[in-house]
Amino acid sequence: MASREDMGSWLEGGAADRSGPSSAERLGLPGEGHGSPARVGRRVVALVIDWAVASLVAFLLTNPGSWSDMSSWAPLLVFAVENVLLVSTAGFTVGHRLLGLQVRVLGAPEGTYVGFARGAVRTLLLCLVIPAVVWGNDGRGLHDRAAGTVIVRR
Repeated sequence: MASREDMGSWLEGGAADRSGPSSAERLGLPGEGHGSPARVGRRVVALVIDWAVASLVAFLLTNPGSWSDMSSWAPLLVFAVENVLLVSTAGFTVGHRLLGLQVRVLGAPEGTYVGFARGAVRTLLLCLVIPAVVWGNDGRGLHDRAAGTVIVRR
């Protein structure tokens, strides 16, 4: 009788080779703990927090009297400014900070600033949404791949 493992291997095109390096190792990062790649769930929660902060700031800046009068582009603009400024200089946004995450330049020593150019590229693609939801086999979104960055645990 065939087991579930046999069927899974057959459906996937053969037995899985688990002896190769993990995605963290391919990126030159530890597999667990400080400096390891952040999991998708934490990154999504951080994004939701950043969007909520941006929406609140946009609401307060545009028209504190009525939510319906708020410009539809204001939250995106605040979100973009927050991301460019904070990621470029501090290496994290409000959401990243609350969830213990940090944006780092891939291959650079810890503490290296992301810089304005990388922060701007990353933010522009993040605001376009599609690059952020398309991930490579290393778990990074296209926005991080284009900017040469990775989100890690602090």
